[in-house]
Amino acid sequence: MRNRYIKTSLTNNYFSMCCFLLCAVIGVSLQASDVPITIAQVHYSGGGDWYGDPTTIKNWLQLLRNRTNIETAKDRVIIKLTDHTLYQYPMLYLVGHGNIRLTESEVEALRAYLKNGGFLFANDDYGLDKSFRREMRRVFPEQELQPIPNTHLMYRCFYELKGLPKIHEHDAEPAQGFGLFHDGRMVVYYVYSADIGDGLEDADVHPDDTPQVRELAAKMAVNIAIYALTH
Repeated sequence: MRNRYIKTSLTNNYFSMCCFLLCAVIGVSLQASDVPITIAQVHYSGGGDWYGDPTTIKNWLQLLRNRTNIETAKDRVIIKLTDHTLYQYPMLYLVGHGNIRLTESEVEALRAYLKNGGFLFANDDYGLDKSFRREMRRVFPEQELQPIPNTHLMYRCFYELKGLPKIHEHDAEPAQGFGLFHDGRMVVYYVYSADIGDGLEDADVHPDDTPQVRELAAKMAVNIAIYALTH
């Protein structure tokens, strides 16, 4: 029993040290460029409410500043996929409820961005699933969104989580994470029936969310950002 405790303690300490060193390396790298990192919210053309979760990214960036060694901007940037500044942002956030549709130019721009090192986090705010899957098949026709197992590095690259937290009820389905890959790298991470974005909003936006639920959303958001910045 004692040997098992020692082994577990060493493993946890090693994991914590690796997380600390990882954030230190990221922080030094980003500080060297003298450009605070931000997360760009996608203003897509058709359908849906691309503008949703207006306080999510602001709070997400603050979490990264407070909990890691990463220097961040103060708030989100709104960007269209066809903007010439797209490649300034290592990570995009896409959210919505409805029937979103990308133009052909947006599809091509997103495909190129993802293949050249970009990362997209998509949050189903409820009702996004069918149209998002359809649009991702246009971006990567050769593959389908793949379930991401609870053992994936996404859930333990900074905080050790049991899997994707479920923040809002939606249709009472379990929280599910899906990914798209290019050359072995996850380039799209999509969460369904979880709503991490809502869990990051200002507390008065969803007053029924408990501090415990909001903390789970916060930890997941930090993990997503750390994963995106290191892969």
